[in-house]
Amino acid sequence: MPFQSRMHVRIVQGKARDPTALRTAVDRWYRELAPGARGWLGMTAGLTEDGTFISLTRFKSTRAIHRNDRKRAQREWWEATSALLDGDFAVHDCPDVEKFGEGGSDTAEFVQLIQTRIRDREGLRPFWTEEERQAMAEARPDTIGGLFIVHPDGGATIAVYFTTEEDAREGESRPMPADLKAWRDAEMMHYTAEASFFDLRDPWLFSP
Repeated sequence: MPFQSRMHVRIVQGKARDPTALRTAVDRWYRELAPGARGWLGMTAGLTEDGTFISLTRFKSTRAIHRNDRKRAQREWWEATSALLDGDFAVHDCPDVEKFGEGGSDTAEFVQLIQTRIRDREGLRPFWTEEERQAMAEARPDTIGGLFIVHPDGGATIAVYFTTEEDAREGESRPMPADLKAWRDAEMMHYTAEASFFDLRDPWLFSP
């Protein structure tokens, strides 16, 4: 059976020209536009220490997000908000999304985004199973959940939601069980690039 995602995630990423204005714009979207956005599931956004803005907006389907894009208020908000980013910002519309744990969580105090490129998408599917997700949950109780998001150009963003940054750092310092490490090492063979990490230490978290 072909893979069918139950979520569409739009990623916006770029250097912030005005971090304060960006926060205001995101808050305004939640306050004024989100109530009328049918199919909207949630948003995670924030700024890294070097001023990179990243947002992940979750809709239940590609159709739902495109329907929202056609609204005049949405177009006007995006025109004003995109002007707050440097001109070389990126937008990735991603209908290939896999959820683990609780997925995007508003209870997280720390969110880490891991970006890399995929060598073999189909080869990765056996590694994102309920078995691995359960094993990871047991090995890393600091992880609330997350999203594995495939970009149309072959890139990928893995969004991991942690209880706190302190818990996450402690968890990553502990040795991984041997069988889980072997599983993860085999998974890494399906990526082609070194991972880049983006830490949101003050994540902006919204849901309906």
